[in-house]
Parts: sequence; C-alpha cells; structure tokens
Amino acid sequence: MQVITSKDNEKIKEIRKLKEKKFRDLNKQYIIEGIKLIQEAIYEKVNIDSIVVCEDCLQNNTIEQSLLYEIAKFNCIYVSQKIFELLTEVKNPQGILAVINRDLKAEQIDYTQDIIVALDDIQDPGNLGTILRTIDSVGLSQIVMSKNTADVYNSKVVRSTMGAIFRIKIIQVDELNKTLKEMKKHKYQVLCTSLKTENSIYDIDYNKKVIVIGNEANGVSKEILEMADTKIKIPMLGKTESLNASVATGVILYEYVRQKQNKKA
Repeated sequence: MQVITSKDNEKIKEIRKLKEKKFRDLNKQYIIEGIKLIQEAIYEKVNIDSIVVCEDCLQNNTIEQSLLYEIAKFNCIYVSQKIFELLTEVKNPQGILAVINRDLKAEQIDYTQDIIVALDDIQDPGNLGTILRTIDSVGLSQIVMSKNTADVYNSKVVRSTMGAIFRIKIIQVDELNKTLKEMKKHKYQVLCTSLKTENSIYDIDYNKKVIVIGNEANGVSKEILEMADTKIKIPMLGKTESLNASVATGVILYEYVRQKQNKKA
C-alpha cells in the first residue's frame, strides 16, 4: 500500500481545490466526509470518483473491516495524517472522505409529486442541509433552488443532509419567477410564506402546490409574492413572530404528511 505524504501530489492538490465553490462547479465534484456518509453513498450507488483514507485510521481500526472491503472496490487513496488534515473540513475527522462526481444530466421537474419545495435565496448552509433532509423524510425527491441560494455542495450543507443529498434531485434555476410560471402551467398553485396574511398553513389542501420558502432575513422576494396564488403563515401562540427557515419548512411539510395520512385512513 502506497501512502501519499506530499502536499504537492497532483491528486491531493485537486482534492484541496474542491474546498472552494468555483472548483466544485468547474470540476462538477464535491467532497463528503465520515463513515456514515460514505456508507450511504455506496448504498445509494452514487458516482464516487475516489475515496481518501488516513493511514492512522487503518492502524487504529477506526473503520470497520466490512467497510474497508467495500471501499476497496473503488479508487482508494491512502494518505498520512498530516495530508488528511489538509483535506478535511471537520474538527474531529473520522479519517475517511470521498470525492463525488455530480450527476450531469439535465434535471427536469417531476410534475407527478403532490408538492414541490422551492427555495428563494436561502443563505444559511445549515438551514439548506436541514431542509433537504426534511424533504427526504416526507418522501419527496426533488427541490427547486434559485441561483442565489447557498451552494448545496458546501461541506456543511452536505453534512447537514445526513445522506439525503444522494436521494434528492437538485434543480437549480437562473430565474425562479419564470420557473414558477412554468409550474403554474402544469396546474400547480404557488404558496408563499408571509407574515402579512391571515391564511394558516392548516387551511390549505396540499395537493398540486409549490411551497416557496424565502430568504432568512428578507423572506420571499416581492416579485414572487406578487405572483403567489396564496400566502400562508404558521400560527404563533407566543410572542415570536417567525421561525427559522428550516423549522418552518418542517412544520409545513408535516402538515402535508398529516393530511396525506388522514386521506389514507
């Protein structure tokens, strides 16, 4: 087994560049870290370019033998701890990461789903990752994002998804308002979250709806609010006026789940 110990190794330099968005976009690749995420990637048959393993993890038996057998089927790169520390973005790394090739197929919106979540310039990586995870949890398989939404392949976003990123179709659009107009042509109604409405999330039938979640600081943009079929808000019993974007998304989506279960009963 050859262990890379030089930071000037070409492959190491390529992987280090993936910490920056411009190189993730250029190479159409991103990094995942940790045992669980790599197990998920293998299980979901994600396009894995290479797997990097820290030499010390092999000596300390950090990685189970069963996973070592699995990763041996891929292009494995073994590095010293010093080199691994140059690659990782985790405070307490498990000593294993992988480079993932993004799916380059043009993503088309699936108009057979009951609801579609669209993000209007969400900025916080933790919020974005949690929203993806929540979407996966309710059985949806796609998300539409405006071009100014945070980078979905940012390492914090990827970690926050807990593997959901492998199952959610990411549809990034240049002009969200035009995409929403196209969705309306497919008989979907646009729902926007807003504090300036009396419509509760519990008053809506969640069928053929696009739920637009707005920017953390400014909410849904004025242009998109003006084209909304309905504005909705989460009723508040306390003094707090609004919720974190990812929490709000979860509350709304689980009202959809409740309605869906009641229809089955």
